[in-house]
Amino acid sequence: MLELRKKRMIISCWAMTMAFALITWHLYNIQLVKGNSYALRASRIRSHEVVLEEFMRGEITDRNQLPLSGGYFANRVVVFPKLMQDQQKELDQLAQTLGQNPVDLYKKARNGAFYLNLNLTSEQLKSLQTAPPEGVFLLPVYMRYGDKPLASHITGYLGKISSREQFEQLQKNSTKNYNLGDWVGQSGLEYFYEQELKGTYPQRWARIALDAMGRVIHGEGLAVNTSAVDPARRNVVTTIDRNIQQVVESVMDTRVESGAVIVMKAGSGDILAMASRPGYDPSPSMVGRSLASRHGDVYVDHCISIFQPGSVFKVVLAAAAIDLGKVDLDERFTCLGANAEPVRCWLDGGHGRIAFHQAFAESCNPTFVEIGRRLGANSIINYAEAFGLSNQAIAGYPVKRDKRQNLAAIGEKYNLANSSVGQGPVLVTPVQVTAMMNVIASGGLYYAPRLVTGVADEQGCFVRVIGQPAPTRAISVYTAGVMKKLLREVTETGVGTQARVTQWGSAGKTGSAQLDNAGGKVDAWFSGYIPADRPKYVITVLVHGGSSGGTTAAPVFKEIAEKIMQF
Repeated sequence: MLELRKKRMIISCWAMTMAFALITWHLYNIQLVKGNSYALRASRIRSHEVVLEEFMRGEITDRNQLPLSGGYFANRVVVFPKLMQDQQKELDQLAQTLGQNPVDLYKKARNGAFYLNLNLTSEQLKSLQTAPPEGVFLLPVYMRYGDKPLASHITGYLGKISSREQFEQLQKNSTKNYNLGDWVGQSGLEYFYEQELKGTYPQRWARIALDAMGRVIHGEGLAVNTSAVDPARRNVVTTIDRNIQQVVESVMDTRVESGAVIVMKAGSGDILAMASRPGYDPSPSMVGRSLASRHGDVYVDHCISIFQPGSVFKVVLAAAAIDLGKVDLDERFTCLGANAEPVRCWLDGGHGRIAFHQAFAESCNPTFVEIGRRLGANSIINYAEAFGLSNQAIAGYPVKRDKRQNLAAIGEKYNLANSSVGQGPVLVTPVQVTAMMNVIASGGLYYAPRLVTGVADEQGCFVRVIGQPAPTRAISVYTAGVMKKLLREVTETGVGTQARVTQWGSAGKTGSAQLDNAGGKVDAWFSGYIPADRPKYVITVLVHGGSSGGTTAAPVFKEIAEKIMQF
């Protein structure tokens, strides 16, 4: 009997412990996990509220935590219909002042308080400041997108939840609440970091208190808060330098109709600027127009798209040949120009007898066909992989791999000659080419690219840091030193003289990859670094549909390099 009582006491104790644990977990879930959401719902039940921010979301920032979207504060007309004695009269007056259809204002008023996203003229502003209709206020609203948002292909754009499937997927993957019609990330970092960026509580709001009957509590008046805390939202901090990104985009807007530019910090994989053209404005109204018209390839990010690299790929072959002792810098080769086989030279008359270092500077195709034969496909593939040309991953930016990139195809029958000059099956992205050139600038070390530093809270403190793999040695220090001399010769006396920056010295390699049915147009490349002696920036320029790397891409490199060296 005593033993049975003891068992019952133990079972009862465990049952009470489990019940207490469940209650504790439920209270934790209500107060901490969903507390802000419940508080927001409660406040909205007992008040009329207007959120004074365009979107309840964290920011996507540059490395100094400055918003890339160019957000700003603007005076907006905020309307509280509950404060109007004669609602129709006041709304008619407001409509007349703003030049709006009063019926539209009546419809908005039925749903409660609201603000009008209108840019006011000086006359309208003066009228509303001197004699505003009852229940109408001018309050600053934070607008997410400025006149010239930066890095739109990276940040991506927002769109409303448009399907039940999307809604259910968001609810499944998040502890935050979503509603049909909410604005969510549709592409880029807005999409990849949706769960971190989404806010649950407005940081800026205006509200009036209501009693249990829904009547205005007049004694409390209008309450405005511009510094509320939303612990759920986070900021995504990128490696981008806003100043450098602005330079890159302004130069591209005048010189590159279609293409890509990457700027990487030498001795690091951090991407300081990354821009694609044609571009687009990610603000909701502009995205809607672009999606409706489907103009060209504005949403294609050329920075992570694959292209034939042309002669830029000769960097890999030259480095491999030097590293393996397959060539001497003064060794002479024969170039027959248009008569060379199996790959002709770009120079119809040929270079004749030419030393290897000159052949690199002049981008002589027959010379590199011979270098490719000496190396063999396996060595070329191995070095290309060591230079990162099979790695499409970018730390913090989980884009899908393009399966068409396959370096193994270099070893297939009849592919070696064309591959040796960066044609045929050789496909790379501008980001990969930049990381490849960074190997030379970094003394032979390969650094994997990184675009996102981490996720930070409202105070700028990192709650999650995104690192990158440790660097790996691609080529010897000696080989990197020799390659620096060869790349310098390209800009001093070779085909890349239009990329020469006299004040600091520059180095790099041109590339011209033929386009099918393009009337002689090419994918024009220039990838290099500045200063030549102690590299600070690695810059890759791709102009889709250019004339040649030396005449089309090299001048763009020079202009960007000269401007960013001023910082």
